[in-house]
Amino acid sequence: MTTARTAVPDVIALTQRLIRFDTTNPPGREADCVRFVHGLLTEAGVASTLVAKDPSRPNLVARLPGRGVAPPLLLHAHVDVVPTEGQAWSHPPFSGDLRDDHVWGRGAIDMKGSLASMLVALLGLHARGTPPAGDVLLAVVADEENGSAVGARHLVQDHPHLFDGVAYAVGEDGGASLELDGSRRVHPIVVAEKRAVWLRATFRGPAGHASRIPPEHSVPRRLNRLLDALAGGGLGPRPGAVTHRMLTALAAAHPGPLGEALLRFRDDPADLSALKPLSERDALFLRSISQHTANPTVIAGGTRTNVIPGEMSVDIDGRLLPGNFTADDFISALRAKAGFPLDFEVLVEGEPMPEPVLGPFYERLAGVLREADPDGVPVPMMTTASTDARLFPQLGISSYGFMPLLIPAGSGYRDLLHAPDERIPFAALHFGVHCFEQLLLSYP
Repeated sequence: MTTARTAVPDVIALTQRLIRFDTTNPPGREADCVRFVHGLLTEAGVASTLVAKDPSRPNLVARLPGRGVAPPLLLHAHVDVVPTEGQAWSHPPFSGDLRDDHVWGRGAIDMKGSLASMLVALLGLHARGTPPAGDVLLAVVADEENGSAVGARHLVQDHPHLFDGVAYAVGEDGGASLELDGSRRVHPIVVAEKRAVWLRATFRGPAGHASRIPPEHSVPRRLNRLLDALAGGGLGPRPGAVTHRMLTALAAAHPGPLGEALLRFRDDPADLSALKPLSERDALFLRSISQHTANPTVIAGGTRTNVIPGEMSVDIDGRLLPGNFTADDFISALRAKAGFPLDFEVLVEGEPMPEPVLGPFYERLAGVLREADPDGVPVPMMTTASTDARLFPQLGISSYGFMPLLIPAGSGYRDLLHAPDERIPFAALHFGVHCFEQLLLSYP
């Protein structure tokens, strides 16, 4: 019979168990998974509470007392996962199969494997009677993959007292990925996220017969002008401190032509010829974190093939760099890029991410990775997407994406996020446990 202070699960078996909860969002149904974690902590003697806006989708907040030499630290992880429909999987996506020294299944990387590493590290310290540097809070949340309304946003807006005194937060890295030439393992530490601003542009004009060339002010011609203006995907380079520091670190780790190319792009991000030594994937990632991006994603309108429509719309996925940029700023930039008046409706305006802080806590995250993997390269990164890390800064908490994985350089494991055959190596899970333990024991 297990008792408090001895119930430390195996990280591989725990990852497997978490994957077997089908928490596809929508609809979510995270309750069974969250209550399983609640039971695990309760059995081990770690205090935790369930907090729910929607009873079928609860969140959990646990606290492990520390030595009091550092402020409280928040670890946060979501248990919902994206759908698997329409994907061809080699193994059933919620089987948690163990094959080829991997755990297979939806959520293995995003992010039930990381949650398992957090839990095993926290429970291991508790079982050994080794308190962390400061109190450690663990937030296990719902709904990250679909807006966070009943998850982290609910906690931050309606239960901020749960996070009193917390100075730092650590969560997922949001898919930040850069493989380069595969000669060095890159460990991203996300210090900034781009902000989502989703817009709808609506065009109205005279309808007519489609056999004739329409006038300049017609709906199709104005729509085509906007699409042409956005064909490059971005609004022009305006790199910040994170991109500069990241490229500097990567160049130092990749001497030769690749390093020289990274420095050229760092110094002049408008010089796309500098990216020729990189793969298309890596080049596009670097361009994406150096500018606001705007991608048309949904076009609607029209009734018949032979009728010029009198109204059409296009939805635009905008991602803004950190800082004081607003939806209005973005709209103004789009109008200038298009070169003609446009009417926009704001569909979504995400929370702004503050300018990143690369201080002692970041240095400790990087130090943990260097100590655990001397051959790896920790680098500060921006993610083009957004995670729950955008929410906790509203409480004055500096947030970082830290998902320590020991994976082969150039292997592209992060490309498996939201993709079929998502899986995580056993070694990566054990590496994660070690790194989280070292962080909890020694963070500033």
